[in-house]
This record gives sequence, structure tokens and C-alpha cells, in this order.
Amino acid sequence: MLLHVEAGYAIDPSTERYAKIGLPFGPKARLILAHLNAEALRTGSPEIEVERSLTAFVRRLQDPTKRGKSGPNGYQIRAFKDQLARLSVAAIRMAMMANSHTVQINSQFVDVIELWLTKDENNRVLWRPTLHLNHRYFDSLQKHAVPLDERALAALSHSAMALDIYAWLAQRLHRIPHGKPQFITWVAIKGQFGVDHSRMDKFKTVFHTALSQVFRCYPKAKVEVDQGGLTLRNSQPQVSTRVSLVEKSGDR
Repeated sequence: MLLHVEAGYAIDPSTERYAKIGLPFGPKARLILAHLNAEALRTGSPEIEVERSLTAFVRRLQDPTKRGKSGPNGYQIRAFKDQLARLSVAAIRMAMMANSHTVQINSQFVDVIELWLTKDENNRVLWRPTLHLNHRYFDSLQKHAVPLDERALAALSHSAMALDIYAWLAQRLHRIPHGKPQFITWVAIKGQFGVDHSRMDKFKTVFHTALSQVFRCYPKAKVEVDQGGLTLRNSQPQVSTRVSLVEKSGDR
């Protein structure tokens, strides 16, 4: 499968003009995607009120045991909102090829963005966004999504590769038939996770480090590593229900 992402445009409420926004990147974009997926599954709706839910999510990532009292600061929230904006307007193209047959899907993760004008206690103007997920994407979530453990997301939040590996294993391992392990070569693994690494030995070193971090968060994962690649075996999903393991209602 080939994946291509292009930066999109968003309206700037202060100028009422379109401005090009950069590409989503790094751990924060992946964490936001996991959060929006979980919110859509929790509510059963493609419409997500972002402001409060994102702040509460970042707070939980910083303090997954809920023992602390301080929340995320303004800089941290702005960094997440920047990645949210990039992700919301990015154009995504996926192409799948098999023999002489090719299928290309052109899509956007979010199809509607609403900005609601409000004022805070100091009479400052605030823009509170509501996102509507693309209905095709939302339908796919309802049929195929596997919830992720927010404690694992918090522990892996420093590494984009570790987050990608964790999400990949959480989605794939429980779908492997019992007694029918799947083998994946290092070349295929590098093609999926190591496009930024030119040398295979360097990629393996980085991948091994990230994979060991994932194993600590997902101990049920049955994955064998050898010189040829990875052998994946059927494993229990880390979160067995279709709701997040971390209770969200107390953070509203």
C-alpha cells in the first residue's frame, strides 16, 4: 500500500482568509488521532467537540494515574492544537496494487470543521472547534477499530515509531488465526516503519529499541524477532472492550 499526505488549507478567523497549514508529524499527531478515534467510538458519533476533550486527554497523558493536580500549560495545549489543525485539513491518498489491478482512495480524515465564537471571563474572543469525521472513516472505525490503552499511549508518547508499532500490533495480532503465525521480512517492516532510514542496520537498531518499549506496554503481544524478520502470533487484545480502558466521564 502506498500512502501520500498533502498539507491542506484552513480558514483563519482573524483574517477571514485561507492559509496553508503544514503536514501533521510526530507523536502528537498520532496521539490526537488515537484520541479522536476513541471519542468517536465512545460517543457513537462522528461529531467531536474538541476543546474540552483534547485538554482532558492531554492531562491524562501527562498524569495517567490521576495522582497529580496540575493540568497541561498553554504551550503544551497549543502544540497539540497545531497538530490537530494540520491533521484536520490534510489530504490523504492511499493506493493498493495487486497484479494488474490498482485501487486509489482519495480522502480527508475530517470533512467538516465548525468554529464557534465565544468569550471567556475576561471578554476575550475564543474559537471552540467541533470536528465531523469523514463518514467513510467513521464507519470503518465502528466496524474495525480496536481501542488502545491510554496508559500505553502515555508511556510511548515520546516516540512516533513506538506509537506506530503499538497501534499496528494492537490492530493486527488478535486477527491472526490461531496456529497460523504470520512472518514479515525486515524489508517489508522497513518499508512500513523506516522510510526515513536509508541503512537497514540503523533502522533495525531504532526499531528494536521502539519494539522493546512497546513490549513493556503490551506484554500479551506474541512477537518473535530473528535475523529474517518478525513472526506474529495470535494474541489477546490489550483492551478487550470497545471503550477506552481509562474512564473518561470523570474528566469532563
